Amino acid sequence: MLRFLERPEPMPGPGEVRIRMHFSGVNPTDWKARQRGPSWASAKGQEVVPNQDGAGVIDAVGDGVDPGRVGERVWVWEAAWQRPDGTAQELVVLPARQAVALPDDASFELGASLGIPALTAHRCLTVSEPGPSVLAPGALAGRTVLVAGGAGAVGHAAIQLARWAGARVIATVSSEEKAQLARAAGAHQVVDYRADGAADEIRAHASDGVDIVVEVAPAINAALDAAVLAPNGTVAVYAVDGGAELPIAWPLMQRNIAYRFVLVYTVPAEAKDQAVADVAAAVADGALPVGEEAGLPLHRFPLEQTAKAHDAVEAGVVGKVLIDLA
Repeated sequence: MLRFLERPEPMPGPGEVRIRMHFSGVNPTDWKARQRGPSWASAKGQEVVPNQDGAGVIDAVGDGVDPGRVGERVWVWEAAWQRPDGTAQELVVLPARQAVALPDDASFELGASLGIPALTAHRCLTVSEPGPSVLAPGALAGRTVLVAGGAGAVGHAAIQLARWAGARVIATVSSEEKAQLARAAGAHQVVDYRADGAADEIRAHASDGVDIVVEVAPAINAALDAAVLAPNGTVAVYAVDGGAELPIAWPLMQRNIAYRFVLVYTVPAEAKDQAVADVAAAVADGALPVGEEAGLPLHRFPLEQTAKAHDAVEAGVVGKVLIDLA
């Protein structure tokens, strides 16, 4: 159960910063974690403030942190991962590493929309490479990326990051409304995955096949993915919408197709740091805009309506849900 209440002002400890939040971002994992209850917190009898992502301004630092960071605009990632204090509150204390500089020309709404979606998208686009992989302009030149669910928050970030890195990007969607959003995000081609001939249409845009599939529904899309993947292609699975059963098929083995599974919270630290650095570089380049004109509508709720914000994400609202704390 979510409750709206007053709490004592927290103070940063060694290696920590305190952030006065402007926006908190809501992700599907936020409402799912709330419903099942984080076992580590329950075992300790702790109350938990939800939400992993957000953006705001550092207003205090602990020992060992550069005092010059006070006043810095930042975006936040994984604030509530194995911690009781997420971003759905006015003041958040967390390790300085998890507060990333946000350029002056990037809005707090953009900052709060990064975190889980952008870092997940980065991992999906680089997980086929051994070790931490740099994503930068030209890194995916000559490669074709298929983004399933191109109108979702992760799909949106994957389209933008893949375009920034030089890939040809094809997105699949289920409606014309979502197709418009995927195009606005930067997809070169958009295909209705439910239409007859969807595989042929994708192949028409990628005659040599798709190199990377960023996949949200692997069981539902298994046949389509198999039909369009290039030899040695990768399906990067970050969710299992519609079921988790996957066929193991000889045609996939013949082409050395790899399925790689992505959970952003447990990505190795070195790879996570690289992802944070690359996403920050993309933001600085203006490659990750948000808003309806950029393919990701924003839905704002006041703090006291955090429960409604979670309900909206659970109901599948198209776009990014933000909690306004300014």
